[in-house]
Amino acid sequence: MKHGAGRPAGRARTRVRVGRQAHGDLERRGGAVADAVGDFVHRLRSDRTNRALRLSFLRAAGDNGDLYLAHADTRCMVLLLSTDGGDEMRVLAVRDGARARDELTRLTVEINPVSGAVEVVDQSEVSANVVALADRTETTPEGAESAPDAPRVSAPSGASTYEQTSEAVPPPSASSLRTPLFAGYDDRTLLDLGVVPALLPALRTVTTDEQFEKLVAHNLPELTRDVLLALRDRVDPKDVERHITDKWRADEDVNTGDWARAARRAVSQAETDDAAVLGALGKSFDAWRLFLHPEQQRLATGDFKGSTKVTGGPGTGKTVVALHRVRHLVDRLPPGHSRSVLLATYNTNLALDLKERLRQLGGDALLRRVDVKSVDALAREVVQESHLEVGRPLDDEAAMNLWHTVLAETGLLGYDADFLDAEFRHVIIAGRCGSWETYRRVGRSGRPRISTAQRHEVWQLVQAYKAHLETVPRQTTYALIADQAAGLEQRRMARAEEQARYKDEQGGRDLIHREAGSGMWLKPRYRHIVVDEAQDLSASHWRMLRAMVRKGPNDLFLVGDAHQRIYSSRVVLSHQGIEIRGRASRRLTLNYRTTRQILGSANQLITGVPFDDLDTGTDTLDGYRSVLTGPAPQFWRAPDRLTEMRAVATLIKERHDGHGTPYSAMAVSVPDGSVAQEFAGVLAREFLLPVVELGRDGVRSDVDAVRIGTMHRFKGLEFQRVFLTCVGEGHVPHQRIERYRAANPDRYRQEEQRARSLVFVAATRARDELVVTWSGRASRFLPPDVAKTAYRAADLLRSDGPPSGSSESAAA
Repeated sequence: MKHGAGRPAGRARTRVRVGRQAHGDLERRGGAVADAVGDFVHRLRSDRTNRALRLSFLRAAGDNGDLYLAHADTRCMVLLLSTDGGDEMRVLAVRDGARARDELTRLTVEINPVSGAVEVVDQSEVSANVVALADRTETTPEGAESAPDAPRVSAPSGASTYEQTSEAVPPPSASSLRTPLFAGYDDRTLLDLGVVPALLPALRTVTTDEQFEKLVAHNLPELTRDVLLALRDRVDPKDVERHITDKWRADEDVNTGDWARAARRAVSQAETDDAAVLGALGKSFDAWRLFLHPEQQRLATGDFKGSTKVTGGPGTGKTVVALHRVRHLVDRLPPGHSRSVLLATYNTNLALDLKERLRQLGGDALLRRVDVKSVDALAREVVQESHLEVGRPLDDEAAMNLWHTVLAETGLLGYDADFLDAEFRHVIIAGRCGSWETYRRVGRSGRPRISTAQRHEVWQLVQAYKAHLETVPRQTTYALIADQAAGLEQRRMARAEEQARYKDEQGGRDLIHREAGSGMWLKPRYRHIVVDEAQDLSASHWRMLRAMVRKGPNDLFLVGDAHQRIYSSRVVLSHQGIEIRGRASRRLTLNYRTTRQILGSANQLITGVPFDDLDTGTDTLDGYRSVLTGPAPQFWRAPDRLTEMRAVATLIKERHDGHGTPYSAMAVSVPDGSVAQEFAGVLAREFLLPVVELGRDGVRSDVDAVRIGTMHRFKGLEFQRVFLTCVGEGHVPHQRIERYRAANPDRYRQEEQRARSLVFVAATRARDELVVTWSGRASRFLPPDVAKTAYRAADLLRSDGPPSGSSESAAA
């Protein structure tokens, strides 16, 4: 094929795709450039022969692909890859300014032999901003250390932190400054791991952390960036291959000369035929709507023999995968109007959020084929449609009060309400214990051990509790409603299966009279079910969901993380008829939200503590990582609660006034509701800061006020800056668990693990900055030396005290 033979010719509608790196170019430039490119893509898609586009052939990429330059407007240009005779066009890069043409002309474009993706490297920018730094390091006086630029965010340079990896990476000594950072890895190793070949010469000149930070901050191909970050953190190449490279590896042998095939790969591209995606090029936009990481893409669009489970730490995009999975399943439905796909989650707030995000992803047309509901709302609907009486469900506080009443009436004061409520929901209801004999024999895996005599007392308390619920007006609990709904759905499925068997016996003929006589067309309620926050659902919820969809290909798709379980609802899914072992179980490991510094601190909260995999196995955060960088978490100690609250208010005010952080982008996390009210009072009365408490129904997103809420309320949310407060002994974990330390060690370990998970969830809500404060003695969950290295909150309140960004070291 001659150069230019693939040049667009003739009026024809063109399929236009946008590369991930091109989207990165737009994010860096934003505003008018993004608008211009969005309009350009519209025009290119409609008529590639339009002379106003000013397409000019640059060079042949290979036998079946050509590179073109085009003007998006007078100052902005784009680099395009044309394949299939011009019917397929892909935006690879965007530049603006007087030198836009020269910059685009010099880009290196190649196909990665590992992933098969089209990748772009800006050699001139790497040379100017990375390699050139070597000249400065060579003039460093002997014996002096060269340190990277500190992040320009209010973070004390002496703030305590602990590393993401088990072995901290020491700063390079003066004698090693001229040793390339990646000298220990030969070219073959780097290429096999997926490093883009064009970058190798420049990579060999990187000798300092300053150069390396500049390099990874550059718009590198994503696979290359991930590999280099892991190697710099001393991760073994075999682990890098397992956790990173294999996720990107193409499903077929890669032909690095087949540009048409590379351009069609799902890796790192977004289809712009969707008007919503096209419009997003020129507006503030969540990248997850455009792109999926390869490991996410395969899960969202894969074809599975049965149920599938996806786990992963906070920020790994589990919910994103669930949403794209829903869209994929809907796309494969036959024409119709039924809501054949269910997207279920733990509570109403999360369901509302999922519904809105699903609307953003696919519009109203997608929502018309999907039910988006909380499991409790779904259970209530099932019971109501069966015309059975549904009592008024108690909220959490009312349920606890009723348990206290029962304890007082029976005189069995040796039990606490939390334990009884969990035993009732997760053993008696989950085990379908309709009699004392059944409860006496039922397994209690994951629950604190109790004697037979204690079981009998618990059974008596439960019967008294249920008797109170039956009083007029009749009351119930969400757990009892879910159990009732599960039974109804199981009977419905049994009838549907029996009818299907009878139909097969009759040669597949339609059974109009038999089916009409049943009062319904007996069939499963849904074709597919997708579940978010799976770790918090109860056994009754799972029984209900299992009965709502027939066992078969792509029946149940669930995402969750036991490390984020903040309720005591440990369920073994295989016991509920949901088989998710082996290849039906997948993990996500790349965090998209939290910086490496914050993630490293949060990971230490749960290091060495075993967590289940939502079934009979164990799960770890092995390979869990982030490619984002930022300031180390700050730690502030105070002599008393009031000083702590005033210090937090001072920090918030400085972030707002000095750095322009909106109040709504900051949040204060506290251990319990009473402390939330205290903080709200101090921030509002003394410092006149706008505050709003996070409640069961969330908070309006248009209110520019600091969010204050318990750690439980932070689940599913994220903020630019998070202030994790009252992290002292007696509060985290709460002092009430100490009564179990000797009397019930199993219960003690479980309560402590729940507390760790709760702090882990709250800490990983932070995107850019995490500030941890306490009064009195620091929590045992924090670093051992934190009391010595933390900053003194009282210093913030002195007129001559250091500002929060001071470089003064913390006082001992």
